[in-house]
Amino acid sequence: MAKLKTTFFCQSCGTQYAKWQGQCNACKAWNTIVEEVVQKPEKSDWKSETSKVKRVSIPLKIKDIDTSNDARIDTFDGELNRVLGGGIVPGSLTLLGGEPGIGKSTLLLQVALKLPYKTLYVSGEESQKQIKMRAERINPNNNNCYILTETKTQNIFKQIEGLEPDIVIIDSIQTLHSDYIESSSGSISQIKECTTELIKFAKETATPVVLIGHITKDGNIAGPKILEHMVDTVLQFEGDRNYVFRILRAHKNRFGSTNELGIYEMQGSGLREVSNPSEILISKKDEELSGNAIAATLEGMRPLMIEVQALVSTAVYGTPQRSATGFNAKRLNMLLAVLEKRAGFRLGAKDVFLNITGGITVDDPAIDLAVVAAILSSNEDVALQKDICFAAEVGLSGEIRPVQRVEQRILEAEKLGFSTIFVSKYNKMSLKNTVIKIQMISKIEDLVDILI
Repeated sequence: MAKLKTTFFCQSCGTQYAKWQGQCNACKAWNTIVEEVVQKPEKSDWKSETSKVKRVSIPLKIKDIDTSNDARIDTFDGELNRVLGGGIVPGSLTLLGGEPGIGKSTLLLQVALKLPYKTLYVSGEESQKQIKMRAERINPNNNNCYILTETKTQNIFKQIEGLEPDIVIIDSIQTLHSDYIESSSGSISQIKECTTELIKFAKETATPVVLIGHITKDGNIAGPKILEHMVDTVLQFEGDRNYVFRILRAHKNRFGSTNELGIYEMQGSGLREVSNPSEILISKKDEELSGNAIAATLEGMRPLMIEVQALVSTAVYGTPQRSATGFNAKRLNMLLAVLEKRAGFRLGAKDVFLNITGGITVDDPAIDLAVVAAILSSNEDVALQKDICFAAEVGLSGEIRPVQRVEQRILEAEKLGFSTIFVSKYNKMSLKNTVIKIQMISKIEDLVDILI
């Protein structure tokens, strides 16, 4: 047994110190440094003691490295495949974070039950009977999913050696502990050590590992920030537990884009993939109402039609309110200033509230024109037609600026039955024989003349 060593770690960023101090020098947080006992005996491989064969890595020319056998693994979940960039990469480590009760375990258990490959689902939070009850609602006829309730990494690897699964799912990384570290589960030392062992196993055997991670009250994944640097992909599962829709985003992806978006609907039988997001992002109503406008936006490669709602009312108090949900509040203030300066609308003494329906947050500047149209509609109390939409950016001088991949936006609007789309006059397009009318405008005054 090696000598015990005491060190101090910052619980926020993971910085190590020789002695305690009040403030962390790295992240400047106060009272986050705690003492942990670290024990480092002679380490064995992730394999059992009986396995003495160890592969030594040698340098290879980049043209001699073979990647022909590293095809992505299909998860049989179209939304998850899209966010991952086409499927799970063999030997990769994926971290899924999200609020408690949002559906992280349900999503990965559903994926494990869909896969035709041998899958090991390791749970440190639920019993096998609890998982079985949930699995019966999702897919009770699966014979390829194995459930293991264990938190000690050495025991997990022993079961992996005997089972030889194609995919390993860990729920959750904060519940695991290793014999090589003398500290409680969920501590910085344990999270780093357990993740390191899983990375070594994944890379040596080309077996993908998916981890579930808890998050803090700030919305960040619990544990040291180095955890997100160690893994290959960081996914975030978002949504309000009071609503049925869930959104899957990639915050980091070494094998694909981080701009893709996956949308699910929570049902009694699990999570349903939403292949047409416009059905949830555009509200169904019988009569035309003022303050509503439809924008054609993009999330990665996927075009979306979203509804922008605005409410303009006389300010009751001295200082007008400016509130935006799902949209940048500073950009809203900029658009209001452009309307006041370039179009002559006096909005300085009025409250303005803006909302993006469906509970998503949009950063695409192409929805600027829809925001302006919704504000004008609410201010004048004039309802816009249901079958018109907008896709353009608004500049500070009131000009309507072009946006990227406008043809894809136009085709999506046409597919969903819109009759007119407003775009910038300066967009270059090669579309022919389109049913939808393309209304080209160059400045914000043109929009006011057409709509109001």
